[in-house]
Amino acid sequence: MAVVGSARAEKTEPPKFRRITFYVALVVFAQEVTWNFFDAQVPPLLREHISSVAVVGLLMGADNLLGIFIQPWMGNRSDNTRTAWGRRIPFLVAGMPVAALLFLLIPLSAHSLPFLLGVMLAYAVVCNSFKPVAESLLPDFIGPERRSRANAAVKFAAGMTVIVSALISTLLVDDHPTLAFAIPSVLMLASIAVVGFRVRDSHSPAYRTALEEDGARNDDDTATVRVRDIVADILRDRDRSRLLFMVGILFFGSAWAALRALITPFGQEVLEMSRGTAGGLTLPSGVAFLLAAFPVALLAERFGRLRVMLGGMTLFVVAMVIGTAWQAPAGAYTALALAAVGASSFLINAVVVLWNLAPSTRVLGTYTGLYTVGWAGGAFVGPALVGAMVDVTGWPFLMVNTAVVAAVAILVVGRVHVLQRRNGTAGAL
Repeated sequence: MAVVGSARAEKTEPPKFRRITFYVALVVFAQEVTWNFFDAQVPPLLREHISSVAVVGLLMGADNLLGIFIQPWMGNRSDNTRTAWGRRIPFLVAGMPVAALLFLLIPLSAHSLPFLLGVMLAYAVVCNSFKPVAESLLPDFIGPERRSRANAAVKFAAGMTVIVSALISTLLVDDHPTLAFAIPSVLMLASIAVVGFRVRDSHSPAYRTALEEDGARNDDDTATVRVRDIVADILRDRDRSRLLFMVGILFFGSAWAALRALITPFGQEVLEMSRGTAGGLTLPSGVAFLLAAFPVALLAERFGRLRVMLGGMTLFVVAMVIGTAWQAPAGAYTALALAAVGASSFLINAVVVLWNLAPSTRVLGTYTGLYTVGWAGGAFVGPALVGAMVDVTGWPFLMVNTAVVAAVAILVVGRVHVLQRRNGTAGAL
């Protein structure tokens, strides 16, 4: 198993680095605005037809389950695509306008539950199809040494979508619901128009390297690298770093998702807050995440991504202990803000580590999809796992239960760090 390093990846000049980072951030911003608005405003539409909160929650979580299957496959499809425009841009140019149209149809279909569910399903399938494709543009253009700061900019843009979505909801939904859905659709169309005209990933270092590798293969070799072959390679690898890191993503994703999903009832049950006030417990943590994004990326590039991730994950666990010991609104705000700073080290660097563990630039899109498998799997399992622990221990111990799950992730990622130091490749990650 080889780490993609400077021998194979060209260093990106600063102006080009800034341009491609901006374009990827623009596409991700447009996608995430629609997702955040979808999560905020589709449940009320479902509630007009469905009385069960559990059923509404199940339907709203279906996109995560779809992503586990769709994203690795589509990332792999883009890896194996060869066109004059490259291997990523054709999927974005084809998929994003369709997603924008489907998103616009959501409020228009709200009068009929079957029609609404059909549009929701189609939107989730299309958006999951190009999400890993867009994110894979970043490692295609940017070398391993600068991927953390680039991904920090992308995560910052994604974080800003929470604010934008909230503003659209506040200003337009009550009086102009169709217009409110139209704005994210227009943002998506505008972003792909800009990126489609300005970016050709056929010029990216990773695409050129993939073409060189294609040309160097024997005639008997297949040019297509299949998802099952990549997964089999990870499972057979005696080093175990990639497999262990995927497990670490699953466990930390579980802890993060559980905390986000269960913090509102924690505020109601333990802190005796109203539903609205408890729902605002995460606001300071959102600001803390945005403020920490770039410093965390720079620290990762200076001291090593795995080392900074382990430090941040440890801060997350400490924050959960503080929140358990200091059970007051101020304690919760403080604990969640510290936890967000700690989690930022993982959220910004995890996919970068996985990209850098990939054995070839030919499979970067597939590895982006595999990251989603771990993260979406955590989002699917985490709330149920920690919820079961809360059933046993009670609501006051929500945060310490979350800390236990995160501690498992620390042990797993720590093992990866030991393996990489033993191989002499920890610095390259």
